[in-house]
Amino acid sequence: MLTRRHIRVKVMQSLYAFKQSQNDKLATEEKFLIKSMEEMYDLFLLQLSLIAEIRENAETFLEKSQLKHLATSEDKDPNRKFINNRVFELLNNNEAFQQALENRKINHWKMDNEYAAIIWGELKESELYEQYMGTRESSFKEDKEFIIRVFKEIIVPNEKLYEYLEDKKLTWLDDLPLVNTAILKLLQKMKDNPGQSFNLPKLFKSEDDKDFAKELFRKTYLNDELLADEMLGKTPNWDKDRIAEIDMLLIKMAICEFLKFPSIPVKVTINEYLELAKEYSTPKSSIFINGVLDKLSKEYAENGKLNKIGRGLM
Repeated sequence: MLTRRHIRVKVMQSLYAFKQSQNDKLATEEKFLIKSMEEMYDLFLLQLSLIAEIRENAETFLEKSQLKHLATSEDKDPNRKFINNRVFELLNNNEAFQQALENRKINHWKMDNEYAAIIWGELKESELYEQYMGTRESSFKEDKEFIIRVFKEIIVPNEKLYEYLEDKKLTWLDDLPLVNTAILKLLQKMKDNPGQSFNLPKLFKSEDDKDFAKELFRKTYLNDELLADEMLGKTPNWDKDRIAEIDMLLIKMAICEFLKFPSIPVKVTINEYLELAKEYSTPKSSIFINGVLDKLSKEYAENGKLNKIGRGLM
């Protein structure tokens, strides 16, 4: 689930926090880095479980409607199409998903159930819901497409939910786009097969990615002075004090990849850090960083310092 770009973001955030705290316990901060990535998976499970929790609110609503003193014929014989949506059944019956919720103690919607109620209330009044409930029967294809639209159009844009997640963990806001994309992919791949309905994605695509996160963090931190020296003379119109801290950090991480990660192509490194600069630093940062990294990469190529392994990695 985690992309290399998001891993770089997590490393950047941890290195920045490490420097700001003036902490000297590398092992402790490395554990914090891994924890922050693990918490991203908690967010994935939390968002996915919200879909199932909406059903609980809908069922409660129907039960209360049937108990009305002056119940209508619709109240007495309600359309249960939404409650019977097969995506809910697949989520509730998937053992791996339910086990992951239990293991990671993801029970937020039981404690803070008003947020699922807000989503249900908004959904119930929507044109999307009205159209779906126009019939009492549906195919699995219709059920799945409806839930995907609910997630995209009702859940993802909800400001109250966004504020809730921000209050729970500030770093979740950076994680949210990737997590929501992962959930959409999972929903799209769902099959109408209780035994093989869907597979939960792994946090890391491979152990190599997890090792990459730890090594990039450790090697950038331990070689801080060396990486800073590499920048000398490459920023002629910039005093050290005028360079934004994030820019300095991104350049150091990129240089670290140039020199310490032989399997990562130079172009990939440059492109990745330019994208991070556009998102996390000043408007002019990507131009500045591009100039520094381009100059350094050409210099390293000429003097043989890159030592990249494989064809096309220069």
